[in-house]
Amino acid sequence: MIPAIDLKEGRCVRLRQGLMEQATVFSDSPAEMALHWRNQGARRLHLVDLNGAFAGVPQNFPAIKEILAAVAKDIPVQLGGGIRDLGTIEKYLDLGLTDVIIGTAAVKNPEFVREACKVFPGQIIVGLDAKDGMVAIDGWATVTEHHVVDLAQR
Repeated sequence: MIPAIDLKEGRCVRLRQGLMEQATVFSDSPAEMALHWRNQGARRLHLVDLNGAFAGVPQNFPAIKEILAAVAKDIPVQLGGGIRDLGTIEKYLDLGLTDVIIGTAAVKNPEFVREACKVFPGQIIVGLDAKDGMVAIDGWATVTEHHVVDLAQR
């Protein structure tokens, strides 16, 4: 089991159809939610900085830091959302993340993915979101002309 915690403004949420304005709050304590999933037997935890995905830069650093302090010693934690440069990757890996997920930047700047994989081998995951078979970027806000299977094969 790999549960996901989607973060918006420091809270655990679920978006309806990827719309930021249609968020249901599940918890005001991301660290407690991470502990809950760990206690339920999660083998890994998947985090998404939703604000970061839309803004293009990380936005939920305090909540992510709290989650890592609570569970990173027990289970691997990966994060996606707003990761667009090597400095951000280094900052998060130094904090205790095991992997970072590059989505939008993988589509817009494939060379960045190659460089990140060289600098941080084994810690980069490419994540491709799709809507009706087409790659969606910028937190699902933009649907591209790239078919997800074709892009994944590249």
